[in-house]
Amino acid sequence: MTYQAKFQTPFGAFGIRCDADTLREITFLEPTVLAQIKFEQKKSPLATEVCKQLAAYFADAQFQFDLPLQPVGTPHQSKVWQAISAIPLGQTRYYGDLAKSLYSSARAVGGACGSNPIPIIIPCHRVLSKSGLGGFMQQRTGHALDIKRWLLHHEQR
Repeated sequence: MTYQAKFQTPFGAFGIRCDADTLREITFLEPTVLAQIKFEQKKSPLATEVCKQLAAYFADAQFQFDLPLQPVGTPHQSKVWQAISAIPLGQTRYYGDLAKSLYSSARAVGGACGSNPIPIIIPCHRVLSKSGLGGFMQQRTGHALDIKRWLLHHEQR
């Protein structure tokens, strides 16, 4: 895979994938695969702007993203991502509550959250299980949940 930019976060690196005029994907890059990933030598203007806005968010969680997004997913995933995007900064929602509002199931909402191609900007970390954090990046333990905790703490400051 080729990325237009790499962005270092407090908890690892992101790969940024854009086309000419929309952000398509932000991927958490595992340290073990970083050396195998290709990055374009010259960042696109949009990839540069994505990095600039991510830096602003990590400096101040109150920062409001303003980027052209084009996440690719099913109609159901798109509805879930739209609902997630409406969760205000510093607030959370439960999978089940989102499911009720979308006439769906908590499991289907969780699946859409896990398939979110643009985390942070589409803030799937703000969706929780009634019994705890739930999952993040299609994982229920380990580093992924540490990232979710970090993001939630960052937004509570």
